[in-house]
Amino acid sequence: MDKSRQVVTIKQQVYQILRDDICNGVYAPGQQIYEIELSKNLSVSRSPIREALRQLATEGLVVEHPNRGTYVKDYSPKDIDDIYELRTLLESYAITNSSKYLTPEIRQELLSYSADFKTCYNNNDLQCYIRIDAQLHNTIITLSGNSLLISTYDRIAAMVSQFRRFSLQSKRRFDDSLTEHTQIIQNILEGNGEEAARINREHLLLAKDSILNNFDQLPQKSIPSA
Repeated sequence: MDKSRQVVTIKQQVYQILRDDICNGVYAPGQQIYEIELSKNLSVSRSPIREALRQLATEGLVVEHPNRGTYVKDYSPKDIDDIYELRTLLESYAITNSSKYLTPEIRQELLSYSADFKTCYNNNDLQCYIRIDAQLHNTIITLSGNSLLISTYDRIAAMVSQFRRFSLQSKRRFDDSLTEHTQIIQNILEGNGEEAARINREHLLLAKDSILNNFDQLPQKSIPSA
């Protein structure tokens, strides 16, 4: 289908706005999302908002509680463990199969990420670094050549984005992360998939541990009990 002729519905627009806001921390985990308030702020009826929230619920980003409302998913340490376990499996598969799909365009893209990481790091720009981080790992997943894996990862990535910055709280973790990303990219480009996957597994484990160590700082709001 010609992308220039794709129709974007109001529901799709509302869904993307809400998804972006959740991923960027505009809504804290556990925070209630009010349909009436959204309807007023976005100047749309409640019907597309309800449909968008239903889609977000199927993706695990919000939780619908009958007679109580819709809330952004509130994560537990076990949730983070589960997310990073699946993320590690998916990225490891993609990296070990990367040589099959490493086109000249993607090679150039990876080189650009390496340079961008260093620029963000030298400027001590955490938001810039986090953005490149997300882009790199999304590119890595495309190297799997598996459309189902890519769509599964998209859901995981949305969850990760809500607390990605907490994995870089310490200066040492920020420093080590730059080295790890550089080595991952270098090994992928050199065709050393197994080594790149090993470094990436260690990288994700350290990121997860950093998030869990800073778990009390995660912005969370309690969901009312029934």
